[in-house]
Amino acid sequence: MTDTQAIISEDAIHGPRRVVKSGDTRYTLLGTAHVSRASAEEVRTLIRSGEFDAVAIELCQSRYQSLINPNALADQDLFQIFRQGKAGMVAASLALGAFQQRVAEQSGIEPGAEMRAAVNESRDADLPLLLIDREVGTTLKRVYANVPWWQRMGLITGLLGSLLSRQQVSSEDIERLKQGDVLESTFNEFAEQSEALYTPLIAERDRYMALRLVEENPRDLYRNVLVVIGAGHLKGLSGHLEQPLPQAPATEREQLEATPQRGRWWKVVPWLITALVLIGFAIGFSRDSELGWQLIGEWFLINGVLSGLGAVIALAHPLTVVATFFAAPLTSLNPTIGAGFVAAGVELALRKPKVRDFAQLRHDVADVKGWWRNRVSRTLLVFILATVGSAAGTWIAGLRIAGKLFG
Repeated sequence: MTDTQAIISEDAIHGPRRVVKSGDTRYTLLGTAHVSRASAEEVRTLIRSGEFDAVAIELCQSRYQSLINPNALADQDLFQIFRQGKAGMVAASLALGAFQQRVAEQSGIEPGAEMRAAVNESRDADLPLLLIDREVGTTLKRVYANVPWWQRMGLITGLLGSLLSRQQVSSEDIERLKQGDVLESTFNEFAEQSEALYTPLIAERDRYMALRLVEENPRDLYRNVLVVIGAGHLKGLSGHLEQPLPQAPATEREQLEATPQRGRWWKVVPWLITALVLIGFAIGFSRDSELGWQLIGEWFLINGVLSGLGAVIALAHPLTVVATFFAAPLTSLNPTIGAGFVAAGVELALRKPKVRDFAQLRHDVADVKGWWRNRVSRTLLVFILATVGSAAGTWIAGLRIAGKLFG
């Protein structure tokens, strides 16, 4: 794509905007706040002007489905979510949504209003709607994999901070969000200081959206495209569009969609821990049967108590707590199944989420107490906290075994 030029405009009325001429297509990039009444109104005004023949938005397919169907999670099998190891991603997505929801409730406008306006207005005007952002789950996985392990706790802290903070947000503060991206806003402190975080969170998505625009607009099919994005992507995306882009961008786009795989070592570690624990039991019995039974007793007690405590903190059903207590010592010796999976399965059987839980999920998770009140989010907490408790129990019990044998 050649013959590019950019025009930039920003004033007190309009949000930041750039116009990029690339080939025969004119892209109008509108920087918005993801929670802003002014941004939503500006999107409506621009689409109703009749100036555009297509609208592109900063949404992936899953976020688009959540926008048009807020109860989409109700159509999924929660048990399968746990089985496929997606519980952490779902919880992280809900935490990010909680940040938006909290700001939205203070501003009196629903999160994603500007995207919803773009969807509705493009449909009413019979304009093609182009989804150009990368899947949020892929982005979070690449963020997690890209930062050093010692910074990962900061990511969790950022998510928790977005939940725990109850500071009131003024309309002026909301408009200032036009200077950033909603994901970046959540991890703001770390995004500013860490290139490792900024790259997958912002820079990769800038490039990805440029590639998607090329894919969705072959041979300059559309001549005037409105691109609705968070203002944090304005500079990066326009920069990519101003440069020649590949005519067949699928290969590079697939590279940006790839989920980093753990090395073989991480797959071996759980089995190695199991082998060491079993060897410890064997050594204990070889020395003294009483010592062997003592090691097994401590393994079961420490694992069971800590994993069960996680379930208690999540306010799990009493029978779930009991099941977790007995399951954790056994699942810790079997890397193919986790204590959290057992705990969540029992919790789902005893307290199956109801329709109203799914309907109220977005609003409930905006408040810390709501995570425990809603059966869907509480089951996620049961899974996560029981898993954390079991992991802690494995290491603590394992070190105690080693201490008794070799101390």
